[in-house]
Amino acid sequence: MKKPLTLAVAALALSAFAAPSFAADWWNPLPHIVFSKAGVNVHNYGALGDGVHDDTAAIQAAVDALPATGGTVYVPAGHYMINALKSIQLRSHTRLKMDPAATLEVIPNSASRYWVIKVWGVTDVKVVGGNIVGDRTKHKGTTGEWGYGINVVASTNVFLKNINLSNFWGDGIWIGAKDINKVHVRSDYVTVNGVVSSNNRRQGLSIGPSQHVYIVNSTFQNTNGTAPEAGIDIEPMTEGQTNTIRLEKNTFAGNNGNGIEMHANISDIAIVGNTMKGNRGFGVLGVSAPYVNVIGNYMTENGLAGVRPSGGSHDWLITGNTLKYNSTRYMSATKDGGSLSRDLQFGQKTYAITVHDNVYSNAKYNTFTK
Repeated sequence: MKKPLTLAVAALALSAFAAPSFAADWWNPLPHIVFSKAGVNVHNYGALGDGVHDDTAAIQAAVDALPATGGTVYVPAGHYMINALKSIQLRSHTRLKMDPAATLEVIPNSASRYWVIKVWGVTDVKVVGGNIVGDRTKHKGTTGEWGYGINVVASTNVFLKNINLSNFWGDGIWIGAKDINKVHVRSDYVTVNGVVSSNNRRQGLSIGPSQHVYIVNSTFQNTNGTAPEAGIDIEPMTEGQTNTIRLEKNTFAGNNGNGIEMHANISDIAIVGNTMKGNRGFGVLGVSAPYVNVIGNYMTENGLAGVRPSGGSHDWLITGNTLKYNSTRYMSATKDGGSLSRDLQFGQKTYAITVHDNVYSNAKYNTFTK
């Protein structure tokens, strides 16, 4: 099934759309992270990786052993058990490089909130490779929804690459803000590339107050357990502003909620060239979410419509998308036809929504403009 616009055309449309502060080509799938050539191996600091021993302190000791200019912490293949109530806290100018066969797994706990890796108030940090596994199947508590794999707050120039995250009590990844010395500091320039986040309870990834966040070539799938259960949720709410976010060439599949969900206090959100398939909710849902571009995506077999701006959402551009066989909770996933609302819906309070050049389940709406 051919999309009506290429991503090149979509990019032109994106740059042309009037929004408060789009900065042209600010994103980079391979950002430059600054750290020294120094390197340490976690085995030299007592980590065993035998799937039994608590390796948290040993890995933290390796991180702390780097010079002030930073460097690389190597995690060889193995199964490392982590006390997520203590966490591994990364320093500025640090690369945590895990072997593809290395796994960091949460030691089961009963806490409502925990973190495996903290990236808090630092700059120039890279986490690459390996697997990070939560305790959702072994969790000892019943309350809370904030068990995180990687937690990025108040940090700048962060790169997460080629990591598999799964089975967290809360979210695979959180990107947001933190008060430091009574100053609200947002994360800035965070890139997530080639990550797979699956079978987490609350979200695959949540984005709180932050800016210049680029999510690319990643998969967010099978989120289930506690609402909202989205692939990605952009949810600053009243905590601060979130702006200049680009989600590109990702897959959102099988989530019990929406593929992508967005809320108030956001702007300059670009959703470009992604696939949303088989989510129980909408492919893309915005609730009082302004300044969003939905361009060149493929959305099919979602339980509700492909795209729905609702609440006070305004200043959206929806163009170049293929929206077919959605609303599967009510209609056949293989049959053409149905009303436009099968694939595209608008809340009553939305305004300034521009729609053109999309492909729908019912071909008679392919010329629909708004």
